[in-house]
Amino acid sequence: MTLFRRFFTFALALQLAYALAPFAPASALAQAGTPSALANEFHATLLAVMKESPAIGHAGRARRLRPEVERTFHLLVMTQIATGSFWHQASPAQQNALVAAFARFSTATYAKNFKKHAGEKFETVAERAGPQDTTLVDTRLIKSDGSAVGITYVMKKYADAWKVVDVILDKGISELALRRSEFSRQLRDSGLDSLVATLNRKADELAADAP
Repeated sequence: MTLFRRFFTFALALQLAYALAPFAPASALAQAGTPSALANEFHATLLAVMKESPAIGHAGRARRLRPEVERTFHLLVMTQIATGSFWHQASPAQQNALVAAFARFSTATYAKNFKKHAGEKFETVAERAGPQDTTLVDTRLIKSDGSAVGITYVMKKYADAWKVVDVILDKGISELALRRSEFSRQLRDSGLDSLVATLNRKADELAADAP
């Protein structure tokens, strides 16, 4: 089965997994080295950066978040899936440039979206067995007004370390599927180098637009 077909089979299977997968109670989710622990550590960094934001600005947030993004997310796998068959047409240098640009863009997006703290908090709700040897970690971002946004991290274990391979918002919107949709037309029309330039330009724009 091609990577393209595996990804969309995986995306469809997620919907069933949400309804049927057993979950661990919140009290059992804090053990070191577990998928939930990885989500909790990432959230702790986000909150710390948000609280420091007035002093460090966008550049400081991005500098603090970059190593945490690289530790938490399997950026190589995510870039490979998001670029589909074009990944296999790329030279090693182009693949490295794609991953670096995707990492920079992803970091800049988090630095832009989590730029101040007004009482927000994260909650880890459940840990579920997902399709294709994944684990789904259901969390919530509780906003200052009390409303909540569901965030599910799709994780796989690589070389004894858990990594996020996708993020599902409000139990339905796959970030990776959105990226693949965004990237596909540009890759088809303009090629790999154009996508690298676009991702780096968007990262610059996110930094420039930050107050």
